[in-house]
Amino acid sequence: MARRYLVTGAAGFIGAATALRLLERGDEVVGLDNLSDYYDVSLKEARLARLAPFPAFRFVRADVADRAAMRALFAAERFDCVIHLAAQAGVRYSLENPDAYVDTNLVGFGNILEGCRHGGVGHLVFASSSSVYGANTRQPFSVHDNVDHPLSLYAATKKANELMAHTYAHLYGLPCTGLRFFTVYGPWGRPDMALFRFTKGILEGRPIPVYNRGRMVRDFTYIDDIVEGVVRVADRIPAPDPTWDGDRPDPATSFAPYRVYNIGNGRPVELMRYIRVLEACLGRKAEMELLPMQPGDVPATQADTTELEADTGFAPSTPVEVGVQRFVDWYCDFYGVRR
Repeated sequence: MARRYLVTGAAGFIGAATALRLLERGDEVVGLDNLSDYYDVSLKEARLARLAPFPAFRFVRADVADRAAMRALFAAERFDCVIHLAAQAGVRYSLENPDAYVDTNLVGFGNILEGCRHGGVGHLVFASSSSVYGANTRQPFSVHDNVDHPLSLYAATKKANELMAHTYAHLYGLPCTGLRFFTVYGPWGRPDMALFRFTKGILEGRPIPVYNRGRMVRDFTYIDDIVEGVVRVADRIPAPDPTWDGDRPDPATSFAPYRVYNIGNGRPVELMRYIRVLEACLGRKAEMELLPMQPGDVPATQADTTELEADTGFAPSTPVEVGVQRFVDWYCDFYGVRR
């Protein structure tokens, strides 16, 4: 049976891809986005253009931080599930414009929670981030680990989202599932992310910035794998864990209808290898500007997806060679680059 979804951040990288998947399988989607100018709005409009032909899609331009607009939306509409992907993203930008993170990631998330509470929403799925692991050094990162030491305001807002959602799950019985995404990449990606910036720089013959002098390891996760995880989790409403022990609390589960999952490839890749794969796909060598580690960044990430696989039967698996090639093909086609 078709379900009715609200997808926030519907013009964003993950939001547009998730909305498309839901529409293709026959669900109804209301897509919400404020079309902020954090990066090229024309790219966001192009993503929305892929959704527009579906009769079951409707776009609402609004800001999740606008309390009145959110109240009006949830009062007028009924949703089976809300997939909340709208956020001010980026670790480095949080050092320049912290207000944007407070407004969108905290105030906006509070508005979404209130809308779900009063609107009778059956399940809230929301984007968290691998950034919440912060100062943790034990690899791979597990959802059972303590995440009380974030290293950036962005990470702190995502940790706060998890805490806020748990409170609503406990107080109001709102089923909530948080998803910690690990370095998402692929076609239609964000221009501020590494693969996009590297590709643009290499094609334009400019040096690409390589932080920590390339001594970085990332759990690069292809967009289709992320979307598959989101949709499978959305279809699985969490129930209270009867084994949860308050004397030995587990951050991943709860006595409330609440869960947290990692969505990552589980196969970390050295940044220099990632660049070599991109060079091979482009047929060009990169000129690199080796830079120190950026404040708020971490040297390595790796996801433990044991719980995701156990509960949904799915674990991301797309290798970077495949994912990067697909991105390069899309980039050259979208921007009219001759290779």
